[in-house]
Amino acid sequence: MRPRASHPNPKLRHWNPGVDVQPSSLWYRSIRCMLQVTICAWCKVRVFNRHYEPSDGGVLYISNHQSFLDPILMSFALRRPMNYMARDSLFHFPVFKQLIRSVNAFPVRRGTADLAALKEALRRIRDNGQVVVFAEGTRSTDGRIGPFLPGVAMLAQRAAKWTVPVLIDGAFEVWPRTQAIPYPGNIVVQYAPPIAREQASQMSPQEFVNRVRATLIDTQTDLRQRLGRPKLHYD
Repeated sequence: MRPRASHPNPKLRHWNPGVDVQPSSLWYRSIRCMLQVTICAWCKVRVFNRHYEPSDGGVLYISNHQSFLDPILMSFALRRPMNYMARDSLFHFPVFKQLIRSVNAFPVRRGTADLAALKEALRRIRDNGQVVVFAEGTRSTDGRIGPFLPGVAMLAQRAAKWTVPVLIDGAFEVWPRTQAIPYPGNIVVQYAPPIAREQASQMSPQEFVNRVRATLIDTQTDLRQRLGRPKLHYD
């Protein structure tokens, strides 16, 4: 397998590197460390191209969605804190609601154009935070990357200084949506080069999401070939 970079952005050596980023609290870092230890005790996780994490400004991460583990996995090795859209039903349980809010989650109603959630995501990005969206809107049924919802382009074109595509592979085999608990397995997370807002704004919303999806499909194809995994075929 050809080597891939797995070192962090050298400008992010410190947890709170400057005024142009959302600070990372001790609580957030502690929870993430606990989850890292827990997942790595169960699965082998490799992360490539961490140096593509931007060191300043608001950032949108667009990721494919393979399992319940994805919100943890996609920010597994990043230095800056992440903000997460989580389905609103998770906020119905008071204790769990407080826990996920404490690690920067906010609710979104699935299956609808939730303008309140989009406005909250815009606000957090404009406050120099990092926000992740799973643009398929639901978990994959077969490991392939489904069509993307065009609404995510608004976040990239109106607010984010940078948009970073994120490919997660192997999580579907570890925890498919038909399985109640995860299996042990091998998971890889790989980041693609950031897309500047000026570049994103030159495309239509559909052109933008098509480009990001194509980037993730190409990354997945190359990754699975390098790892000796079966190729996933797309129309």
